[in-house]
Amino acid sequence: MSTATLEASRPSTRIFARHAGSASTIPAPLVTHCSKCHLRDLCLPCGMTGGDVERLDSLMFGRRKVAAGQTLYREGDRFQFIYAVRSGTFKSSLMLADGREQVGGFYMAGELMGLDGVAHGTHASSTIALEDAEICSIPYTHFTEMAASNSGMQHVVSRLMSREIVREHSLMVLLGSMNAEERLAAFLLNLSQRLKARGYSASEFHLRMTRAEIGSYLGMTLETVSRTFSAFQQQRLLEVDKRHIRIIDLDGLNRFFTSRVQ
Repeated sequence: MSTATLEASRPSTRIFARHAGSASTIPAPLVTHCSKCHLRDLCLPCGMTGGDVERLDSLMFGRRKVAAGQTLYREGDRFQFIYAVRSGTFKSSLMLADGREQVGGFYMAGELMGLDGVAHGTHASSTIALEDAEICSIPYTHFTEMAASNSGMQHVVSRLMSREIVREHSLMVLLGSMNAEERLAAFLLNLSQRLKARGYSASEFHLRMTRAEIGSYLGMTLETVSRTFSAFQQQRLLEVDKRHIRIIDLDGLNRFFTSRVQ
């Protein structure tokens, strides 16, 4: 499974050189506007009217590539952009007082990152590419200025904030009310559904995150994650080959999860 673009081909993007002494790259001008993007039904334009999407096209977005392992922004960095994932997979995390990493989420094509910086003007977490990726950079000040004079865009901003709140609430429910099997089943089903929405297989995919990162996200030890994967294999729900997952019985995994949370 690859989270590369679904398009058979696409226009190439021009990437500017890095600033000396800086890890950041100047975003390249957009070649494909939001109104023409193959991810428009999943990303920022989702639910917008034609006129609002045209206004979105008028904003000065930028695009750049992010190499696997590269940090897009760090905890404490000044908040300037919302980032839309065009291809690839990212993880967000923060460092706990004892030096451990706490993974807060995984993002794939069509999803937005960086909203953690809205409240205080600095990012509350760090975001790193788990594979070679590409992002669109949306200047938040330009976006909010447009929203201030347009009710449709105001609704979009509210929807974005709501989406982040729902994501945080879902994680709290996941960690607070489920056992290890339920957590891993919910995680795999969530990945399956997100991949299916992007035109990929819902039953066979390659995990871009390590088991340790999955454990951090789900509040489980590495040993518990490995043991739970083994249990699912024994129940003939999954086939697992390192990071490659094949869901043998998707309905069974759904039943396993839903029967426990009812």
